[in-house]
Amino acid sequence: MIDPLPLPEIPTTRRVLPDPLTPHRDITHEHFRPGEQIVVIRGVARGKLWGDAMRVVAPSWHTPTDEAGWRLRDPDGGQHSYVTAHPRYLVHVRRRCADCLIHLRALQEHLRPRTAREAVVDAGWYARTSLDQLVHIADR
Repeated sequence: MIDPLPLPEIPTTRRVLPDPLTPHRDITHEHFRPGEQIVVIRGVARGKLWGDAMRVVAPSWHTPTDEAGWRLRDPDGGQHSYVTAHPRYLVHVRRRCADCLIHLRALQEHLRPRTAREAVVDAGWYARTSLDQLVHIADR
């Protein structure tokens, strides 16, 4: 479906781009299951979407949205090996599902015209709270 891309080794511009799609995405908690690989889209790299690849671990309450979320494991580890995220932030990596494909296409059509072809842009949509919860700028 989508290959999660690591942050490319060329300078990255952090530029907050509008995201009218993710905050209104109607996706249920049940859409994702423990063990599935997902990606959280962070921006555009050379005309393609890129983001953070993670694995769904367990149900977890997403305090910023006061809704059911998922505990995710970052395979690269580090200080924030685990984060909690709302399901609308997630996109399946390997499983081909209509909702994720539609969301990816819509994001790509929205973002590509707003970035230079060779640019790497972090759209600035997500932050991590002190509780290691991933929060979209529209949910703060």
